[in-house]
Amino acid sequence: MEPVRTCIGCRARAPRSSLLRVVARDSHLVADAAAVCPGRGAWLHPTLECFRLAERKRAFGRALRVSGVLDTSDVENRLNG
Repeated sequence: MEPVRTCIGCRARAPRSSLLRVVARDSHLVADAAAVCPGRGAWLHPTLECFRLAERKRAFGRALRVSGVLDTSDVENRLNG
């Protein structure tokens, strides 16, 4: 049975393989496609809709336990294509 994670944008549960893991590195949000980066991670559907929901809810900072502002441009550019 595959592990299940919760998307921080839409709050829907999904298999780990269908979600994108993101981590905070020096106040930048970084996509961890292989899910091997050390530290605390958050899971997100790889869609702009879920990304925007997570931004609007300020879910990245809460899920990653980071105070201050995170630069999310790297992940946004990746999701845009």
